[in-house]
Amino acid sequence: MRIAIYSRDLAENYVQFVHQLLQKLAQYNIQVVLYQSFFEQLKNSIELNSSISSFKTNKELHNIDYMFSVGGDGTLLETVSFVKELNIPILGINAGRLGFLTSVSNQEIDFAIESILSKNYTLDNRFLLDVHINENPFGDLNFALNEVTIQKRDSSSMITIHAFLDGVFLNSYWADGLIIATPTGSTAYSLSCNGPIVLPNTENIIITPIAPHNLNVRPLIIPDNSEIKLKIEGREENYLVALDYKSATIPVSTEIIIKKSNTNINLIRFENHDFFNTLRNKLMWGLDKRN
Repeated sequence: MRIAIYSRDLAENYVQFVHQLLQKLAQYNIQVVLYQSFFEQLKNSIELNSSISSFKTNKELHNIDYMFSVGGDGTLLETVSFVKELNIPILGINAGRLGFLTSVSNQEIDFAIESILSKNYTLDNRFLLDVHINENPFGDLNFALNEVTIQKRDSSSMITIHAFLDGVFLNSYWADGLIIATPTGSTAYSLSCNGPIVLPNTENIIITPIAPHNLNVRPLIIPDNSEIKLKIEGREENYLVALDYKSATIPVSTEIIIKKSNTNINLIRFENHDFFNTLRNKLMWGLDKRN
């Protein structure tokens, strides 16, 4: 078995945990491949087994069985860029803060590895959004797992976003921006803008305005087979487009088309790590000082 591990630079207090993770994998004769910059960080902090190698691009991951993402949800979003076309299941190990996607804590790593070895897990299939822009600034990374966000470029005036669904005019949003979120992203930026929580396996897309000028404009849930076209107007010459952690400045004359990708990704889920359990734990549902 071969496992790749992606992480950003970790805080020093998590390096020892990674060392324990690598030792645990070595006990089961699992071959490990580390993301190169992460490999260099660890090499300066701990003694690495000589069998551990490194990777820089997804072209070096064709024989990988699993991808571990060590960090927060932002780290996992970056991990998707490496496995999108390879159908490699991702295990999110939480070394960050909230951790909706990285639901496995560092105290559960023994359980996680043993569950993978015994195939005692399920694959949580999540769809992506593809973004089509003329003179595409994102290259092959023109997709999002959480959300596509359109925003004004600075703190000046709001922008106007004309939205069309399957060629039919929906609305003109006078706002600071607009979030087009997947069910996976319903608990991310969209939630902080009063968007609804949507179960991951539902076939929906969420449109959530950011600080709309008209207070009667509310978040909207649409079928995931809809094609969304956006036209932007504003006093500034440019606006911002963000696909999860990636962002670019786009001229206001540029139209954007957003639709469900033909490619999905798989997140590894263990027993008692279902979405409802995550909601209760991460959002502290049901907690009350009286109980």
